[in-house]
Amino acid sequence: MTILQNTTWSHRLANIDFAFQPIVNIHTGVCYGYEALLRNYKVSGFMSVSELFDHAHTEKALPQVEMLLRKKAIKKFADLLKQEKMKLFFNTDARVLNAETSQDATVAVLKQYGLIGESLCFEISGKNKPDNFDEMAGILKTYRSQGVKIAIDSYGMGYADLHTLYFIEPDFIKVDRFFIKDIEKDSKKRLFVSNIVEVAHYLGSTVVAVGVETKEEYHVCRDIGCDMIQGYLIQAPEEKWTWLRTQYQRIHLLSQTHREKKSDGDQELINAEIEKIEPVLNETDIFEVFKRFKQKKEVSFFPVINKNGEPLGIIRENSFKDYAYSRFGNELLQNPAFGKTIDKFIGKFPIADIRTPTEKILEIYSRNEHIEGILIVDKMKYAGFLSAASLLKVLNEKNLSAAKDQNPLSKLPGNTLIYEYISKAVRDTKSGYLFVYFDFENFKSYNDKYGFRQGDRIILLFSEMLKKVFKSSDSFIAHAGGDDFFMGFSQASSDKICREVNILLKSFHRDVESFYDPVSIRKGYIISWKGEGKMESVPLLKANAVILELPAERIQVFSVSEIAQFAVQLRQKAKDSEDKVCQANLSDLKKNLRNSFEFAKKEIALHLRPNLMSAI
Repeated sequence: MTILQNTTWSHRLANIDFAFQPIVNIHTGVCYGYEALLRNYKVSGFMSVSELFDHAHTEKALPQVEMLLRKKAIKKFADLLKQEKMKLFFNTDARVLNAETSQDATVAVLKQYGLIGESLCFEISGKNKPDNFDEMAGILKTYRSQGVKIAIDSYGMGYADLHTLYFIEPDFIKVDRFFIKDIEKDSKKRLFVSNIVEVAHYLGSTVVAVGVETKEEYHVCRDIGCDMIQGYLIQAPEEKWTWLRTQYQRIHLLSQTHREKKSDGDQELINAEIEKIEPVLNETDIFEVFKRFKQKKEVSFFPVINKNGEPLGIIRENSFKDYAYSRFGNELLQNPAFGKTIDKFIGKFPIADIRTPTEKILEIYSRNEHIEGILIVDKMKYAGFLSAASLLKVLNEKNLSAAKDQNPLSKLPGNTLIYEYISKAVRDTKSGYLFVYFDFENFKSYNDKYGFRQGDRIILLFSEMLKKVFKSSDSFIAHAGGDDFFMGFSQASSDKICREVNILLKSFHRDVESFYDPVSIRKGYIISWKGEGKMESVPLLKANAVILELPAERIQVFSVSEIAQFAVQLRQKAKDSEDKVCQANLSDLKKNLRNSFEFAKKEIALHLRPNLMSAI
């Protein structure tokens, strides 16, 4: 290893420490690796990390400084790692890679602390432009041959652009925090990140959303298709490894909630269809792979994995075509001068997590020409291969299943999914939920006068307004049938939801007037036949809402039918109220019901006692 000669730099670097921040699977919360972040640089005399590296570059000491920092980070990471197969994400200055002469030294340091090349991932910062992209690509290729992974850090900012993406062909793309902050409120950010994810998956790269701090940001990143996340929602950078975890339960629970809301049961369907094609280890002798193709003539490719079981791409049979039909093909492949590794034959291939919605996998597949299917991973480890035919089969089965559980008019989830949602909420006694039951007043009279087709248009209007007003990933929107709608919210503010419901109803009452004729709008009512030849004036259609709060940390036990009965009982109160909303706490309702029942029992006992005494 290169020794830093400058005593001033040696002294300054002695104070440097590293904190580690976890990078986790967005679907499971399982930790994939940790990013090493510099600490104590101010004690070392620098106001920022950038200043430290710029100063070293000015003094022509950057390669040596970088190497010593790598050793510090690797040593501390090795102590942290124990026996877990995780990755160290280390930020490296792009300027170093143009003067890199220590590829073997870095791998030697890894071995010194019991690690392998697959344990390390270099994050290429976009803050400084590389002097020569071709040189840098060559150096990174050498690192890759030793198992080291490559990431582009802060993608979308500075020099971390499409030009860099083209030359580096990274294993990971880390989306800058700027694009993640408040992404649920910013349609432009969602568009940019969606495009980054599409390009990344096309190239076979994994996307890490950096700086995720809220559950709203988490849900949007998961919807868009990000593979991993990093940020304060999971954990702040920690200098003490004892505070770090191998799995983060909070993310696991958020993912479960997300799947329940999206009715996402794709994993079982995908698992049933993936082919377990036996992969090839990237260290396998090239001639052995050639022989495997000759033995298994029905196979046109093999997935390639590293020692950690992570897919690197595929190796196709036609890559060996020139050698298979050559008179001296076997001899060439066995010639030491040709090289024994299969690196030159490995082709990048799109990858998807087994928990990814089928529609997203189809998007990845459709953007890649001339591919056989998609490599499926579970916790970033190779799980199997999903062919194009199997993908279409999964999608068809999912659509058939969804159609059975949807309302045929609004295409919203129907009664079965409403029942499942409330059942899960009732079992989750730790969390609070809000249930909102909507129905229309005077809808039958409207249908009688204007016809069912016009009535269906009003139902569609209301369903679209629900989807427009309640965009949060924490909301569940459903249509029980007819003019009955349902919404569920997990851990939401009851005051906030009540305000939004009021806004929705006012907007609906205003917009629904356009479905009446001008005379009825002016009068404020329609004439309807009551029966027996009698007529009555019926006010214009309105919607009302019953909001039921299921408190967190509750002891009471509720059933789905019991909650529905409370909603029916309060419906008249909602109709009679000025704002057409009735709000109640389910625990209070149950308590009042129990008190009423006890009071009734006492009253009955008091009335029965005199009668019994007189009988005696």
